[in-house]
Amino acid sequence: MAGERHAEVVDALRRAVLESAGALSREARRAIFGGRPPNELATYVDKIERHAYRVTDEDVAELRALGQSDDELFEATVSAALGAGLRRLEAGLGTLR
Repeated sequence: MAGERHAEVVDALRRAVLESAGALSREARRAIFGGRPPNELATYVDKIERHAYRVTDEDVAELRALGQSDDELFEATVSAALGAGLRRLEAGLGTLR
């Protein structure tokens, strides 16, 4: 998992993002991390996972208009990015094995 050298650090990061108190529920953050976001965040999370550089201020403004707070959007963003990043890391390490 994420390379044995850094497994402890990666696990601590995962716990901090997914298990600590936050604006989003732990369940929502875990679902986003796992690529199963709530419907209202699905398009945004997909964009973060596949094309993060394409996220715009307008994307965030639309979600704010739907009632998402800045804290919720931050947590969704971090959860999605961490999930996507770790899946890519595992795929790369799997290729090297």
